[in-house]
Amino acid sequence: MAAGDRWLIDINRKATADWLRTDTPVLDYANAMVAARSASAGTAQADWQEHVDGKPQYSPPVPPLAPAKFTGGSYIAYGGKPLPECVDYATSVQRAAAPYVQSVAPNGAGTTAGMLGFMFWAAERPATRGIGTVPPNTCEAGAGAGASALSVPAPMPALRQS
Repeated sequence: MAAGDRWLIDINRKATADWLRTDTPVLDYANAMVAARSASAGTAQADWQEHVDGKPQYSPPVPPLAPAKFTGGSYIAYGGKPLPECVDYATSVQRAAAPYVQSVAPNGAGTTAGMLGFMFWAAERPATRGIGTVPPNTCEAGAGAGASALSVPAPMPALRQS
């Protein structure tokens, strides 16, 4: 799903209306795509809110999506350098956006507050000219510290459905 870009509207509509329903789910969850560059927490939250609210003004409309049915995407590396999501949780979009991700209220779909969590893009070796998230960029001080700070359980428990 891609908020903000408008280039995946049809698949977003199909996924939200048919595959990610809370009453008859086909998929457990989707990942809200991220912009090509690391977004600010405010920009990321605005994009994620589009999924929660839907797009009733579109023809045909995109219905709202339950927060429990999607993760918020964030890049972990970009080009030739690791991002704070990999190396510095304290200055990361993940840390700044965590309160929103944990508490965003449903707006027409679903019954429980909070998104499913975060999903990181560009891990390992995303491109031949980019860096990898392998030593020395292990992401322990970024995503790892975030997992600890946010008490992410391992193994992952069953997903909320609504």
